[in-house]
Amino acid sequence: MIRVVLADDQELVRSGFAMILDAQPDIEVVAEAGDGRAAISAVREHDPDIVLLDIRMPDLDGIEAAKLVCAETRTRAIMLTTFDQDDYVYDALYAGASGFLLKDVRRDDLVHAVRVVAAGESLLAPTVTRRLIADITRNRPRAGTTAAERLSVLTERERETLRHLGRGLSNAEIAASMVVSEHTVKTHVSNVLAKLGIRDRVQAVIAAYETRLIELS
Repeated sequence: MIRVVLADDQELVRSGFAMILDAQPDIEVVAEAGDGRAAISAVREHDPDIVLLDIRMPDLDGIEAAKLVCAETRTRAIMLTTFDQDDYVYDALYAGASGFLLKDVRRDDLVHAVRVVAAGESLLAPTVTRRLIADITRNRPRAGTTAAERLSVLTERERETLRHLGRGLSNAEIAASMVVSEHTVKTHVSNVLAKLGIRDRVQAVIAAYETRLIELS
């Protein structure tokens, strides 16, 4: 069962999303919250798999809430907004979020997003999203260590895996490209995340662009 906390300052939005998700046999909404601080409290109390966070909330916004949730818990964050703006996507991803949805998302897409992120994946399949991340990371580079220093902790096969992750390939596609088993790919992916200190494939895509393993075509 996928356990979900919903956080949005609009009660109608919360209740609508809760109705959709609770109707699924494998999803349970365990708590709702109307602001960022209440969302953090709910996550700490219920230990959900997923928290859906509205970006614009009173007291503490969704971006700041996501930073705390992603840093302190195992819960994965999906951001919700009515504003389709690049800065929100950037801030959400760097806060540690694993997904980004507009509030007018279709019912099926909302359910799919929760299942995908709960399974440890991310919402980066569309090419437009990957290009957006590429543009953002190119224009706002990570401070601190150089690309070479960051990549030096990876083996050659792990670098190749990171490059494929940056292109949005699934484990099956990576396995076919590298001519290895999916189990081996999963091991490489786990090693990449651990060595780079990142939590999921979203962050891996960002890292692939920041280190210039992937360049804009």
